[in-house]
Amino acid sequence: MSGFAVIGGSQAYDLLSRGAIHGKRLGPRKTPFGPSQPIYIIQVDSQTTAQPVEFLFLSRHGERGYEVSAPFVNYRANVYALKDLGVGRIVAWSGPGAINPRYKVGQFVVVDDLIDETQNRQSTFFETGGLGFIRQSPVFCPALRGLLVEVLKGQGLDPSDKGVYVCTQGPRLETPAEIKKFASYGGKLVGMTLVPEVFLARELEMCYAALCYVSNYAEGVVKREFKAGELFEGLSSQEDKVAVARAVAQFPNIILEAARRLASQSASGGGPVDPTKCPCQTSMERYRREGRIGGDWRRWIKK
Repeated sequence: MSGFAVIGGSQAYDLLSRGAIHGKRLGPRKTPFGPSQPIYIIQVDSQTTAQPVEFLFLSRHGERGYEVSAPFVNYRANVYALKDLGVGRIVAWSGPGAINPRYKVGQFVVVDDLIDETQNRQSTFFETGGLGFIRQSPVFCPALRGLLVEVLKGQGLDPSDKGVYVCTQGPRLETPAEIKKFASYGGKLVGMTLVPEVFLARELEMCYAALCYVSNYAEGVVKREFKAGELFEGLSSQEDKVAVARAVAQFPNIILEAARRLASQSASGGGPVDPTKCPCQTSMERYRREGRIGGDWRRWIKK
């Protein structure tokens, strides 16, 4: 089974329904935390080897539409299921709003830091056992972030390689005063989905990077009149919708190229990532050295 997976965010279900992303449906996977979202296995030509490149794909909000909103996604089941299938590296996508007006709608941002403004989400696998007191800097895998930036630039896109993502609870959007508060903290983007995914991946020593596309300007950043019945009640303009559709259409090519590059690294004997640039795969090392955990990660979780 593939060591690489993609967690699709907003509009992932559209790519599935239109066939832009297609593969064998493995279905939901049973976990100690309930069933995961359905998982697909995708195969594409490697362009460098006779064997096809293989990776897993999961749409966090559902297969047929926005069936599960951000605060109600079973993040633990999704991450556990991917780990159980042999995944060691995750690229997740998210469509946040821009707090910083310098971003353009539709622009790609490979975020490098995060502020957690969620409440009451199940954010750890380690409810018992005294585990999980682990460092969160860097928040996102530096090696995977670097690879994504290279892929985006190689496809002629103009990504930003930095950005602080503020994760809010949802499903409501934020107030103008909240956006001002987040800006004072240094927040650049605001979304609802990267927490607790990134923290859960770190607990299971998985590399995790997030590829964001700016979907709109956050409340109060630009003046937008209320329009009943429209996307975000008018917060997203028609021009924004066109730019977002253009960005989402790029995802299959970005994902496939990232998968090919990761497969090429593994085939060349270099390993999935450069260990000198990636702390993710040894985040639980202190507990191993203390003899509190062993080699079977499933036994770390006392559920």
